[in-house]
Amino acid sequence: MTIEERDPPGEGPQRNKPAATRLYAILARAARTGVIFRRGPSKQVQLIRWDLRNDTFEHGQWFKGRIYERRCDLSPSGRLLVYFAATNRAPYGSWTAISKPPFFTALALWPKGDAWGGGGIFEDEETLLLNHSPEWEASFKLADGFRLKPGMHIKPCGKRPGRGEDEPINGLLRERDGWRVIEIGEGQYCGLNAAAFFRFSQPHVEEKVGFNGRRLQMILLAIGRRQKAWYGLDYRVIDRGGTLLIDLPETDWADWDGGDLVFARGGCIYRLSKSQFRYYADKREDAFQRLCDFRDARFTAVAPTPAALQY
Repeated sequence: MTIEERDPPGEGPQRNKPAATRLYAILARAARTGVIFRRGPSKQVQLIRWDLRNDTFEHGQWFKGRIYERRCDLSPSGRLLVYFAATNRAPYGSWTAISKPPFFTALALWPKGDAWGGGGIFEDEETLLLNHSPEWEASFKLADGFRLKPGMHIKPCGKRPGRGEDEPINGLLRERDGWRVIEIGEGQYCGLNAAAFFRFSQPHVEEKVGFNGRRLQMILLAIGRRQKAWYGLDYRVIDRGGTLLIDLPETDWADWDGGDLVFARGGCIYRLSKSQFRYYADKREDAFQRLCDFRDARFTAVAPTPAALQY
């Protein structure tokens, strides 16, 4: 068992305390669409399709188990999702799959068995870089009953396919999407029973340039925290001169949608349009538009549609 297979400390069921809702989104590169992974309780995940043209949300299937969202990717059109999942039960234990959002129902499935590596990256609409070790030939073999889309090619992912956990694949995904590391950070392992498994004395900082030279920064402060999100993240927006424009502490995810800032915090998705940036200094968080509150969602069995069962 790897360290990331454990439930984040404090996220399991607790008496008289509702489960925290964690959100993580992936935006398609060539279409105004995305997906949201809604997690909470810790072993229940819902897949949601986000239409960024009008900020509507299609609530899709739930999954009982663990989705490693930082090892997932959308094809450029957003039509296909590659995800890494685990139940730690037969027949597969863990696996990488391709599906059609907002459904997890697998069209292609590669058994994995453990939590090392897994997932993949869409190089383009027809090419998937599979994060399984090519040294183990069986890891590139589809499970019985599954098939690829005609014309799709499968290649190894990066220089170390199948190695690590969220890294190195998450770093490859972020680099492709325009994020750049500007501070490596320094820290130390604190142990499994500490308030955080790893804590940064100097934070790890990544940056993505947006409209008009504005820069979105992700500040990683800790990993494996108790009773909070696994990754301790703050986000902020600064201008081209380095002046702080927006401060977003304890935010699960953030990105640019064109010139707009979109982010997830406290179980809700928000947008700050580029035209509203100048009002933030006076309005503060009232300048944010709350698009959807996902905290009240509860597990429901959802059958795949006929369209979800074919490429």
